[in-house]
Amino acid sequence: MSLIDTHTHLASFAQRGELETVLARAAEAGVEAMITVGTDRDDWGLYRDIAAAHPARVHYTVGLHPCSVSADWVGQGGGTVEQACAQLVAELEAFFLPNEAAGADGAAAVGASEAATPKSQPRPVAIGECGLDRFHLPKDDPAQAEAIFAWQQTAFAAQLGLARRLGCPVEIHSRGAFRECVELIDASGVDWARVVFHCFSEGPAEMSELVARGGRGSFTGILTYKNAPNVRESARVQGLERLMLETDAPYLTPMPHRGKRPNEPAFLRHTAEFAAEFFGVSAADLTAITTCNARTFFNL
Repeated sequence: MSLIDTHTHLASFAQRGELETVLARAAEAGVEAMITVGTDRDDWGLYRDIAAAHPARVHYTVGLHPCSVSADWVGQGGGTVEQACAQLVAELEAFFLPNEAAGADGAAAVGASEAATPKSQPRPVAIGECGLDRFHLPKDDPAQAEAIFAWQQTAFAAQLGLARRLGCPVEIHSRGAFRECVELIDASGVDWARVVFHCFSEGPAEMSELVARGGRGSFTGILTYKNAPNVRESARVQGLERLMLETDAPYLTPMPHRGKRPNEPAFLRHTAEFAAEFFGVSAADLTAITTCNARTFFNL
């Protein structure tokens, strides 16, 4: 196998001093490369450093996860969500185009100078993960929940605007907000061919909407769960020819390790073997198709 994990989170492994061991296990399991996905400014620089230390094996993205959007985030950004989004866009853009992130007088936006990527360092392969999440909103304060969701929408729209300007792929996080995500992407003018809904867990009807627009979903270990027939049917609707696989590690451990240990990139092999059987192809053919899709989509 020569798989690519299109969505993982390596921060916890790095913080525990386990990163090199995890990467070695991934290589032994046939995972040739992976994309470690940013969620807020605390991990963007870390992931750039990891990618620099492991060229061609580790790639990275930068983006603001909807669950990182909060009153504290708005406050740190200047007090209004518009100011916070302006700072966010400047910081994200600095990772892609450090020389362009500075103003005409050479002064970068707050935080952008620290984020600026030297020419010798790797650039992100996408913006993300970004999107909308109703599931984690406060359950005991509906007014606050709606306020946060409105901030999420503004932050998501800002990141979509940057993705459109840069022409880069976008990794979407959507939980309990598929309709709103689609509407914002439609409104943004982003090329749907550059959009992937990561950890796709909606049904075949929603997948049909993505396919009709030119978008796609990527699939995690949920594909292997007995209680996820809708997810498998969604994968069938999308088709093997557009399939990409991910772990979303350390979450969503696939069978047969579910409930026994945290997920890691090496376990992508189990999802790939399941998918090959599901689609009725050899593991080698499944690997070739999904790896080609990942390399093409993310321009690896």
